[in-house]
Amino acid sequence: MIRLFRPRTLHSYSNFVTHHKITTWICSTQCWFSAQAAILTPTSMEFPSAEFDSHAYGALLRRCIQNDDPITAMGLHCEIIKRGNCLDLFATNILMDMYVKAGLLSDASKLFDEMPERNTVSFVTVSQGYVQSQQFVEAVGILSRLHREGHELNEFVFTSILKVLVSMGWAEFGWTIHGCIYKLGLDSNAFVGTALIDAYSVCGSTDSAREIFDGIACKDMVTWTGMVACYSENNCFEEAMELFSRMRMAGFEPNNFTFSGVLKACLGLEAFDVAKGVHGCALKTNYEQDIYVGVGLLELYTEYGDIGDVKKIFEEMPKKDVIAWSFMISRFAQNDQSEEALKLFSKMRQAFVAPNQFTFASALQACATTGDVELGKQIHGLVLKVGLDSDIFVSNALMGVYAKCGRIKDAAKLFEDYQHKNEVTWNTMIVGYIHFGDIEKALNLFFKMLENCIEATEVTYSSVLHAAAGLATLELGIQIHSLTVKNSYEENTVVGNALIDMYAKCGRIKDARLVFDMMNERDGVSWNAMISGYSMHGLGVEALKIFQMMQERGCKPTTVTFVGVLSACGNSGLLDQGQAYFQSMVQDYGIEPCLEHYCCMVWLLGRLGHLDKAVKLIEDIPCKPSVMLWRALLGACVIHKNVELGRISAQRILEMEPQDESTHVLLSNIYATERSWKDVRSIRKSMKSKGVKKEPGLSWIENQGTVHSFAVGDGSHPEMRVIKGILECLRIRTRKSGYVPNYSPVLIDIEDDEKERHLWVHSERLALGFGLFRTPPGSDIRIIKNLRICVDCHATMKLISKILQRDIVIRDMNRFHHFQDGICSCGDYW
Repeated sequence: MIRLFRPRTLHSYSNFVTHHKITTWICSTQCWFSAQAAILTPTSMEFPSAEFDSHAYGALLRRCIQNDDPITAMGLHCEIIKRGNCLDLFATNILMDMYVKAGLLSDASKLFDEMPERNTVSFVTVSQGYVQSQQFVEAVGILSRLHREGHELNEFVFTSILKVLVSMGWAEFGWTIHGCIYKLGLDSNAFVGTALIDAYSVCGSTDSAREIFDGIACKDMVTWTGMVACYSENNCFEEAMELFSRMRMAGFEPNNFTFSGVLKACLGLEAFDVAKGVHGCALKTNYEQDIYVGVGLLELYTEYGDIGDVKKIFEEMPKKDVIAWSFMISRFAQNDQSEEALKLFSKMRQAFVAPNQFTFASALQACATTGDVELGKQIHGLVLKVGLDSDIFVSNALMGVYAKCGRIKDAAKLFEDYQHKNEVTWNTMIVGYIHFGDIEKALNLFFKMLENCIEATEVTYSSVLHAAAGLATLELGIQIHSLTVKNSYEENTVVGNALIDMYAKCGRIKDARLVFDMMNERDGVSWNAMISGYSMHGLGVEALKIFQMMQERGCKPTTVTFVGVLSACGNSGLLDQGQAYFQSMVQDYGIEPCLEHYCCMVWLLGRLGHLDKAVKLIEDIPCKPSVMLWRALLGACVIHKNVELGRISAQRILEMEPQDESTHVLLSNIYATERSWKDVRSIRKSMKSKGVKKEPGLSWIENQGTVHSFAVGDGSHPEMRVIKGILECLRIRTRKSGYVPNYSPVLIDIEDDEKERHLWVHSERLALGFGLFRTPPGSDIRIIKNLRICVDCHATMKLISKILQRDIVIRDMNRFHHFQDGICSCGDYW
């Protein structure tokens, strides 16, 4: 480093040259280091020494700024202070600008405060420093002071004010500044006009921005680019493309920001062919290597190209900064390519590129999707190391990893410790509890969220509606529905889909259809939810009508759609339609059957008694049959009392899941139906030796927000005396109406009188007695049962619904049964 100043030497040679000659020589010298050495060393041949004035110091300061040399400028400032601060206003502004550009705001501010006189440039310069440091309030104060002290309001002042307003999120106040600009006749200035366009763009006022654009007298490249960006950012893609074309015709060559805006417009218009032309133009001008253009190309080819094109563009980017890396990791994580995202994150670390909060959030999202909690913990450690654990995006992503990977306690601790929660934070924990199976905590957290005045989003409402559907708590679901209406979310497609699912699973299929019919926009999930809802309620014909409507509206069926369609056929015994749709799925839509589709077909064939065809279908499946397939066949064997095939099916299931309780019970029921008590005892002995316990028959009924449960033969409920009294009354009335008990569900060797008594303490009848006692006359009674409803209870419920003129809805393990006026919605087929 050249030694900067030797004041004694400079002072002793002050009479050799004039000030004007020194200043002129400084400004004209081509080599900065030659000028610096000649002026600042005592042995200079050009100027042995001289006494510098403010003009000479100003010229030297300008050269410092031009050569990005703040160290020399600071040394020069020290020398100036020693000599009595001989700088004039012009040179002082130059020095202050140097401090601002070097990020030394405190020095710039101190210099500003000590200035004996100031002009507009002084105020604008120091305000720019405050803007760079994100101190917007101070910047506004400086600019206000400029106006109060009567300094000139020029184009630099107005552009600075508009920049501050945009940075503060107050762009909508730009119209007040616009009035002053118009009054002073500066609205036609390209510099000011571009700043106004930017402010109106942020506000979404494209018409106002275009009016400003059209009024600019001499449009430059920045003005055209600003207007193209305005249209692109506000989804006016056609206007952006039209303006880009006009710009080219006017002879302007696009720059990196122009290309970025145009690529976004192409993406919005889905004009991939046009975008490839823009890409070619960028290649010709070498702008494809710019980071903004590169990211725009990555986004374009991610959406419409193949992964090879995306990787090629990424690899050819000369400076892959954190933005490009973060974009790629984010896109992989969001497009079900989480393993690729994590590989790229590892490469990023190897390239010594420091991740930012968005990189960490995307990498953590990928960990959550893959279930890699160990890698998530390692990234958590890195987050703590770099101090980004307080960032809201990273914190939410960390909660998501732990919640989705089953570490709900770790997620809850992060949630409790984090002070600046937003709606995403709450949603993450609510979804986490639902994913973990703790629906009660999820709902409690939702209510706490409302108490804390946190605004719920469509994610919140859809999540808690699914939770209410899982518990079949209709009252809660209706309350949440009311909240969605109050907060104008009932028209949201995601929330509407959740409402359809909730009402269907709570037994209100008509309300589900009402929500479906009122939706302004339906996606594939909407159609699938309605088809599955009808299937669940045994309304196969209605399900197939919805499927037909779906095709007519141009919505393409998916794998999930055909699971619902085939399930509807199976629940309604529609064999011909089911077989036709199974073939159509492959031939017309190119959807290869999965195990769920085969399971539906096995149940459809088996339930109708075509057990041989069901077995043949299982044998023809290209992959290994799953437990669900054999369970479907076993269920059909129980209905049709096929002991041998049932034994084979049970054997296959127990080979895969030896502890499966339901298989032991179903096989025992087959033997009991055939009165093979020896085999029944053998099954029970086997269950005891394996430690397998039979699941008791349970039923639930909700009343005033409280769920009451009943087990078969259980007398522990505090109101059991009243319940049994009601049931005894019903037993007498049903007998008088022609009821004859069906003892087949009682698979124990006891007398008929005892069997009848056993039937009347089935869990669903106990729940019915409670419902008749606690619910208002004429209201529906809704019961959930964990097992398949038996034939005697089914017949009894039909008779009771007619005697009492009450609608009874029972959801068993397979489907819903709507009992109304002596008829069940299943048509006695279940």
